Amino acid sequence: MTADLNYMSGFGNEFATEAIKGALPVGRNSPQKPPLGLYAEQLSGTAFTAPNNMNQRTWFYRIQPSVVHSRYRKLPNTLWMTAPDAAGINTPEQLRWDPQPIPTKPTNFWQSITTVCSNGGAAGMGGIGIHLYCFNAPMKNQAMMNHDGDFLLIPQEGTLTIRTEMGLMEVVPGEIAVVQRGIKFQVQHSGKFARGYIGENYGSHFELPYRGPIGSNGLANPRDFLTPVAAFQDQTADWEIIARFQGELFVTDMKRCPFDVVGWHGNYAPYKYNLDHFNTINTVSFDHPDPSIFTVLTSATSVPGTANCDFVIFPPRWMVATETFRPPWYHRNVMSEYMGLIKGVYDAKPAGGGFSPGSGSLHNCMSAHGPDAEAFTAATNATLKPDFYANTMAFMLESNCPYKLSKFAMEGGLLQSNYLECWAGLKPHFKV
Repeated sequence: MTADLNYMSGFGNEFATEAIKGALPVGRNSPQKPPLGLYAEQLSGTAFTAPNNMNQRTWFYRIQPSVVHSRYRKLPNTLWMTAPDAAGINTPEQLRWDPQPIPTKPTNFWQSITTVCSNGGAAGMGGIGIHLYCFNAPMKNQAMMNHDGDFLLIPQEGTLTIRTEMGLMEVVPGEIAVVQRGIKFQVQHSGKFARGYIGENYGSHFELPYRGPIGSNGLANPRDFLTPVAAFQDQTADWEIIARFQGELFVTDMKRCPFDVVGWHGNYAPYKYNLDHFNTINTVSFDHPDPSIFTVLTSATSVPGTANCDFVIFPPRWMVATETFRPPWYHRNVMSEYMGLIKGVYDAKPAGGGFSPGSGSLHNCMSAHGPDAEAFTAATNATLKPDFYANTMAFMLESNCPYKLSKFAMEGGLLQSNYLECWAGLKPHFKV
């Protein structure tokens, strides 16, 4: 671990961190002359007058204000779509995609972002976009800033190094990271390439789900979320800031490194989380609970219990229920479900069945889905005993609105034409 890779634990905490002692003023946010000749700058993630328990903001103490940059210029954009996507394709059909291939030419993180589907709209601050990334080149003196939504990054292969204004995070497969809108950041990789998924949340910021009768412990615990400590670069050089605004890409120039925050305090900050720390709750008698019991983070709507987006995982866990069909039951859901696989095998889709790490599937609102014929046969004939599902980590981005498909999703060469055949072997067994 480098000196910059240090973290503070807790979800939604009011943090205070300084890379140089004395960088933070005492007792006031914007004194006439901040310490060390720094500038005070506030980043607000919610409206100024949001209720106290929802209000999110951070104070930066930096070498130069963010406002010092050139005029914006438009960049071409072909693969990263933002809702509402006017060219988006509607379909109730169940869909599944192969993993994204490694680029054949040098491609950095932001150049690789490719949309699968989206719903809602960035201007209305509701909905979500689901994207893939697969890159093999560094971002050289470039940073990003997303005006439209928060990025939930889900690595599947390759370690990510994410430098933000608040500090540095290293994120490996099996961990996730969230970088909220308005925060400048840069994504690099170690090794030959990095591949994974992105949930771009246009709606309310992610929060921990309401535990209800579970009580004070279980699921994702706040102390396991890690936020970077202040780490700055005092560097004079030509930098580009790639801005995402209302579905378009823009670029502006800076004469200094944008990661020049010497100290900061607040509760609007990026974070990462190790999915192995999720405390799975499950049945110890019969049947099994709804998949909502596996929710790590949720983006709420104004309707109680109905999410703009739920981030759900299916981690290693014990299955002990008796007289029970253990895989997910066949169902149709008012919520729309995009699923990806980080590692191993998903229990409803056996190995070799087309759902491999890096793959994705979509079951839109009220489209029927469930275990394939092979999984059904195995589950209904299994001798039920305690069984530990060891080599697995699947996730779901579930939304209250149907997803529209991008042109790439339908014509980009990854769509599996035979997905429906996985259920063709489900024959009637009715007897009187």
